[in-house]
Amino acid sequence: MNKSAIEAPRAWQRMLSGRRLDLLDPSPLDVELEDIAHGLARVARWNGQTFGDNAFSVAQHSLLVEQITALLLKTPTRKDRLYALLHDAPEYVIGDMISPFKSVMGGAYKDVELRLEQAVHVRMGLAADIPMTLKKTIKKADGIVAYFEATKLAGFSEIEARQFFATPKGVDPDSLDLTPMPTIMAQRAFLKRVAEVEEMP
Repeated sequence: MNKSAIEAPRAWQRMLSGRRLDLLDPSPLDVELEDIAHGLARVARWNGQTFGDNAFSVAQHSLLVEQITALLLKTPTRKDRLYALLHDAPEYVIGDMISPFKSVMGGAYKDVELRLEQAVHVRMGLAADIPMTLKKTIKKADGIVAYFEATKLAGFSEIEARQFFATPKGVDPDSLDLTPMPTIMAQRAFLKRVAEVEEMP
């Protein structure tokens, strides 16, 4: 039998840090914050279908989700904020698939996403699995941010957005920076915010 026919396909991603991150069995030791920030700043929300000269990146989206999560929790802990900042961290490797496509992909995508998420959490000094109550709050914050992104950046009407995303009660859209940043600015802003949160008591 041909050797190439029996070899398993490559399942690792080479990161700019030099790490080789195994997508099927990711090790926290191969997760680097700089790689996460670099990747998320270069992944576009809404498949890039947004207004502006720059893409609205997952890194910038993550900053807003942390902001809204803190608002919803009122007295968030450092770990609450870190979990929120990292809620889309797996996308630095697997990209930001829109929800309709995730539904088509089904369980296999979710399994890979979960393993990457757990590896990131452990690398950042968090429990592998996010507490369920906090997970629900972050999901709500994610939906609120998605609503404003949809209506301000992606061409959705407010009526259409209400069908798919959380209704943003009590959130002032003017408090959110929805101006798409250049890639390097989004990358630096994400790293800066993680550093600030890690310094919190």
